[in-house]
Amino acid sequence: MHEKAWLSRIATNKCLDYLKRAERRIIPTKDEYFLMQKDKDPSPEANILEAEAKKQLYDRCSQLKTPYRDVALDYFYKQLSVAEIASKTGKNYKTIQTQIYRAKAMLKKTYLEGGQLYGT
Repeated sequence: MHEKAWLSRIATNKCLDYLKRAERRIIPTKDEYFLMQKDKDPSPEANILEAEAKKQLYDRCSQLKTPYRDVALDYFYKQLSVAEIASKTGKNYKTIQTQIYRAKAMLKKTYLEGGQLYGT
């Protein structure tokens, strides 16, 4: 019985090794190569635009009233999950979800008023 398990494990390892080697043998086409490079290093312009968008998001979240300000900053700016915010604040999970929903509506309104919503 131990021999069967031993042989199965060897076969599994050989299959995994073959698959790993096959991955290394794939040569990307020109388009795939440039797409992979694009994902690795964002351009300086993209970095500046992202920093500006984050600053604007922070400013807009900071303008909200007290319960929504904290939740919006945690959720949208710091990208914490609802569960993380609930445990951090000691509030109910559903309460946090409701506050996020309302904060999102308030932020959307401020972006629409300022004409800064992407795609509009």
